[in-house]
Amino acid sequence: MVTKIVVTSVIDAVVDDLKGLVLARGLEAGTALTEAEVAARYDIARATAKAAIERLVGDKVLVRKNHKTARVVELGPEDVRDIYRTRTYLESEVLRHLAERRAVPPDSRVANAEIQALWERGSYEIVDPDMRFHTALIDSLGSARTSQIYGSLAFEVKLCMAQLQGSQQLSPAIIVAEHERILQLIEAGDGEGVAALLAEHLARARELLAGALGGVPGPEAFLPSSALETVRG
Repeated sequence: MVTKIVVTSVIDAVVDDLKGLVLARGLEAGTALTEAEVAARYDIARATAKAAIERLVGDKVLVRKNHKTARVVELGPEDVRDIYRTRTYLESEVLRHLAERRAVPPDSRVANAEIQALWERGSYEIVDPDMRFHTALIDSLGSARTSQIYGSLAFEVKLCMAQLQGSQQLSPAIIVAEHERILQLIEAGDGEGVAALLAEHLARARELLAGALGGVPGPEAFLPSSALETVRG
């Protein structure tokens, strides 16, 4: 008996492309995506399309309710708040541990320099280097499980950030300054200080995002950056 298998690399390629389309808003929130449409779009077998859709549902790129057609996830203000609070809990503990070791990952410095360069060129397309800055911090802990847990949030975080990309609501000047201050506090061994700055950093983005998605932004959205005050001081 011949056993049919689906080529994993094809699924990976389809999943990655569809994720890119969602982030670029080539597929808007709420858009239905059927096996037939995916199979036709990529000229692949229905079984491969089904596997790709299931992966996207598992990655929370698509949602399916009551066995109905999968649709591109729609994030509301409270979704954003939950995602960012979860992110804050995880990242703050990692930063405390890095501060104990005074371990500053070089990849975070590189990513922040890239944000600076993009900003100087007048670009607000900073989602990718911003996520690389934070992911490098998580990965430098050296825990595969922690990185895996953080990775499970990564697409949702990117999707949140993409809502504001290009809108000039998230100031690259503040982002760069706060990233640099985070690295300074890690290097200085100030675990509580770096955790507090991270909470401020993510709370501002969280509330700006919540406001952009129809919610009422909390006061954190409008607080001045303590990192900029440190630079001026």
